[in-house]
Amino acid sequence: MDDLNTPSPNITSDKIPGIIPILPIVDTNLFPKMVLPLVLMQNEAVELIDEAMSGNRILGLLLSKRSETDSRHTSNDLHVIGTIAIILKMSKMEDDKAQLLIQGLDRFRVKKFIHGKKYMQAQIDVLDSKNTGRNKENRALMANIVEQYEKVVALSPGLPSEMAHLIKSLQDPNVLADMVASTINAPVLEKQKIIELLDVNKRLKKVTRLINDQLEILEMGSKIQTQVKEDMDKRQREYYLRQQMKAIKEELGETEDDSVEIKEYLLKVEEKGLSREAQKEGKRELARLSKMHTSSAEYVVASTYLDWLTSLPWDVRSKDKLDIKEARIILNNDHYGLEKPKKRILEYLAVRKLKNDSKGPILCFTGPPGTGKTSLGRSIARALDRKFVRIALGGVRDEAEIRGHRRTYVGALPGRIIQCLRKAGTKNPVFMLDEIDKVSSSYHGDPSSALLEVLDPEQNFSFSDHYLDVPFDLSDVIFLTTANVLHTIPAPLLDRMEILELNGYTEEEKLKIATRYLVPRQRDANGLKSNQIKLTRGAIKTIISGYTRESGLRNLEQKIGSVCRGIASKIAEGKAKDLVVGKKCLHEYLGPAPNMPELALKIKTPGVVVGLAWTPFGGEILFIEAVAMKGGKGLELTGQLGDVMKESASTALSFIRANAEKLNVDETFFNNHDIHIHVPEGSIPKDGPSAGVAMLTCLMSVMTGRLVKERLAMSGEITLRGEVLPVGGIKEKVIAAHRAGIKKIILPLWNKKDMEDVPGNIKNSIEFHFVDKMEDVLKLALEL
Repeated sequence: MDDLNTPSPNITSDKIPGIIPILPIVDTNLFPKMVLPLVLMQNEAVELIDEAMSGNRILGLLLSKRSETDSRHTSNDLHVIGTIAIILKMSKMEDDKAQLLIQGLDRFRVKKFIHGKKYMQAQIDVLDSKNTGRNKENRALMANIVEQYEKVVALSPGLPSEMAHLIKSLQDPNVLADMVASTINAPVLEKQKIIELLDVNKRLKKVTRLINDQLEILEMGSKIQTQVKEDMDKRQREYYLRQQMKAIKEELGETEDDSVEIKEYLLKVEEKGLSREAQKEGKRELARLSKMHTSSAEYVVASTYLDWLTSLPWDVRSKDKLDIKEARIILNNDHYGLEKPKKRILEYLAVRKLKNDSKGPILCFTGPPGTGKTSLGRSIARALDRKFVRIALGGVRDEAEIRGHRRTYVGALPGRIIQCLRKAGTKNPVFMLDEIDKVSSSYHGDPSSALLEVLDPEQNFSFSDHYLDVPFDLSDVIFLTTANVLHTIPAPLLDRMEILELNGYTEEEKLKIATRYLVPRQRDANGLKSNQIKLTRGAIKTIISGYTRESGLRNLEQKIGSVCRGIASKIAEGKAKDLVVGKKCLHEYLGPAPNMPELALKIKTPGVVVGLAWTPFGGEILFIEAVAMKGGKGLELTGQLGDVMKESASTALSFIRANAEKLNVDETFFNNHDIHIHVPEGSIPKDGPSAGVAMLTCLMSVMTGRLVKERLAMSGEITLRGEVLPVGGIKEKVIAAHRAGIKKIILPLWNKKDMEDVPGNIKNSIEFHFVDKMEDVLKLALEL
């Protein structure tokens, strides 16, 4: 190794040459009067040092804007203000590296970079500091820096205490600012800004800001360290005290309260019939619990988990009462009508009786509100003598509602499936998932995907709730679902269910249900006795036809309840002791009847047709009106019609224009007239292809001036070829037509098979015509 030494430099600024070699530096700074050790690895830098050592040992240090130490730096990469330095000592090592000890002299600015050698040179100007004299401002700044620096030294293990005394002895503000800036821990670019500041007062202010930031960081770190140490000391102290207390109690033969609780949990884990995985998880959690203090938050979390684990019905079943005759009696007593659903339920129960381990399908009751879907589930539970639990899925958007939250979350709980099983107390209840069509997804997850495992008999024997984190067998549970519509249910979920349709009730069925069930129930609910109120058959019929317009029974029961409350008010005031309510008295309790369908069906104007529509709430009649006026713009459609319904109107018009001569329509009619089709109740959106035949009849009526026959309704899709295609919801549409007083209905020929579902009394009271050609529709619908 080669060592070269030199005494301390005593070089003034006028002795510094105008052109000096430039050494780029990275991630460090050199201030005037400060000493800095460097290690050089690049050949260019070593050559620079060799030439400097052979001359005046002076070089310029410029901070690089790039952080790469092993790449060649160009003049564009360097700051233009830096520090002139002199080499105090240089040592070469065996691997062609050089170690330097250099001391800063003055600040300089590059006037021009000079190229030509392997290393950079620059023509420079030596910079003098401004406002170096002592004044009140810099004296105050210096005093503040010294005071803050003493605090920094006290909090920094890397700075010796002598540094505080050294800084305190400095009287030159220029030197003080540079020395403090060089020793504090600050970003390199911030220190470069201090090097570039020639005004001493500004430099002192900049150093003050940096030292205050450093002091704040050090104080915060010290505070954190103190808190961590205190927490650790406290835990260690608690641990030692607890161990000592445990040893003392063992010597005295006493038992700790928490060990009693742990023994109780252990007894439950072993005796509650938990599965092998659940027992293993329970014992693991017990082992953790035994090491915790009862006052810790983790203890509460673990004990809550064990409470849930040991309170579930892992091996508790209710015994099935599979008496098919009694089940038939229960279903008939609880529900009037609904013959097809009740027949399928009895078949379902019969199979379970013959084959105990049968994994039957998941029944889904679908139909309008108020048709008895939920109450059918209760009747099945009563027939089987099982517990009944129900989950309302309307508006559920979080997957955790089904699967639960993981225990890592604060306030975590199992999902609704596990919660309801705990509430039922048996592992084989009748479980109703109500309104499954209203489940929706969000950023919290998709609950319908979680339900796939629940409702699949091939998977639900090992249902995993996120909170329990162990499989739970759901194969003994009878799952039932309800829905108003099917198209909103995801296809994979719908595939796991067997659909049982509960269509609307006829007026005769409503009358019998109201007489047998609704009137007695509302009478009891309002505190009336059987001899205090009597609703005549005519009154109930008037409520059904004049005050309610629904497929189900909810509005009917509400209206009967309103009548009962009105009578209860009179009896309570002493105005009457008992009352018989006839249809003429109803306006006193319910006001005027809002529905008068029979008057609306007396059509005396061409271009008005009664169509039949299906809605999630049952069937409805739909009036379609058309007028023709002078013009030639074409067809206008109003009434919030959907795209499919608009296309039906365009198809009907195109068919008439293509067959105008055959249909006896004046061909000049289309050139001289505008046609406007409107479907009343314009605030309600309407769509679907089943209004096609009604649109056709409506246009033909207005074009030919022929009236549509009275009390006639129709439904069917049409094509440009003149064919009538089948539509859905036949039973609901026919019931709606019967409710409105329709006497004749035109339906597609392909829908004749659907008449099996229509009640016999309705089929006998309405004349049905089944067609497959549009010309046949017009012959049947229009007056001659």
